[in-house]
Amino acid sequence: MNPLDESFFARSVHEAARELIGCTLLYDGVGGVIVETEAYEAVDPACHAYVGRTRRNEVLFGPPARAYVYLSYGIHSLLNAVAEEDGSAAAVLIRALEPTVGIERMRANRSRVGDLELCSGPGKLTEALGVGLELNGESLLEPPFELFAPEGSWGEVEVMSSPRIGITKAVELPWRYSVAGNLNVSRPRPS
Repeated sequence: MNPLDESFFARSVHEAARELIGCTLLYDGVGGVIVETEAYEAVDPACHAYVGRTRRNEVLFGPPARAYVYLSYGIHSLLNAVAEEDGSAAAVLIRALEPTVGIERMRANRSRVGDLELCSGPGKLTEALGVGLELNGESLLEPPFELFAPEGSWGEVEVMSSPRIGITKAVELPWRYSVAGNLNVSRPRPS
């Protein structure tokens, strides 16, 4: 498999979000194929950088290919990949994976759920992989993270865009990208 590099992320957050679909994400040897993402940029009122640079959102401002991990609703750690050039403040939320590697460990981390529920949402994904807040600011291109290009070529998978979910601002923007018809995509599934 071909690892991604910083240049993959040092471009439009929308291009990176769309082309992360089909890539393989591993954390400490556990993970799978990315099947759903969402794009967030500084001019977007749903983005944490919309209010300007703060201690909490500092990682969003770069450099690219860093993990931006934050606590959502005081419960779930959510994993984002910082995108665009250093200083731009944009990130891709990794919403869902199709589990392929280390499934038994993921099952142990998320006991009492079926395989389709292992990584079918951003909080489920981080729980299954064991990603926590301590990884905020870490490189996604170095262990314990690994990111690989799709085994085929980009464009082999049908990627659809739809409005983002789980937010209250700018919900109409079609910046949610997912594999059409994939059952590992979080609910509500786009149609």
